[in-house]
Amino acid sequence: MSSDKMLTRIGGLLRQAESTDNPHEAEAFMEAAQRLASATSIDLAVARSHSASREKRATPAQRVIRIGEPGKRGLKTFVHLFVSIAFANDVKCDIAHSSSQVFAYGFDSDIDTCEALYSSLLIQMVRASDAYIKSGAYRGETAVRTVTKGYGPRRRTTKEVVPVAGVTARLNFQTAFAERIGKRLQAVKKEAEVKAIAEEKPDAGTALVLRNKEVELRDYYSATSKARGTWRRQSANAGYSQGARSAGDRAGRAARLGGEPEIGAARGQLGR
Repeated sequence: MSSDKMLTRIGGLLRQAESTDNPHEAEAFMEAAQRLASATSIDLAVARSHSASREKRATPAQRVIRIGEPGKRGLKTFVHLFVSIAFANDVKCDIAHSSSQVFAYGFDSDIDTCEALYSSLLIQMVRASDAYIKSGAYRGETAVRTVTKGYGPRRRTTKEVVPVAGVTARLNFQTAFAERIGKRLQAVKKEAEVKAIAEEKPDAGTALVLRNKEVELRDYYSATSKARGTWRRQSANAGYSQGARSAGDRAGRAARLGGEPEIGAARGQLGR
């Protein structure tokens, strides 16, 4: 199946997940979409190892994914969501210091799948967090915030208990949402790989091909990436809200997938 046909088929499942009001149906469609993406990636990997000389062999590539304008608040949670999706789809990532863009490394079909999933889930994550903030459920809760006082030798770090601010609740909600999405997609991917290996045709060598694909991507990343240092998610001094985390996790469990960006947003970006 070509990359375009694969995306069309996944898009159909995503639209079915988006249109149903039944959470069980939505989850089934979402898992089917991820299973198809994983299974197609496996098929493409097998095809790469047996490609005919008349066909150009697919190789890893780098793509820049625009997350948002530098300086906008909350970009780290957007990046966290994309990286969680990428990890479940055999795509490695480098993140710009400003968190405004991600450098994705992988095979084109895998990166396409990541962008399609991210475009839908980003909208859902922001809408769900907006609804949570508007509900006021976080008010009355307290959070522990890391505060640095003093300068030079007298500088010290302490923890303070403070009321949960709206921005703290939003960041915690979106962080938990991204983490739950990553766990769900990874579970579906693992299930698809186990099934593909168990049901493979004689001499297909799916397990070996998957390993070769992993090694090829790792080598490409090592040779191409110019990243220095380690990207960090939300800092500890942003505060912790258990209530917002729990709500974000629930929203991640119930999330539905959609194939297309909405309200005229550029692909992979959303205004705040």
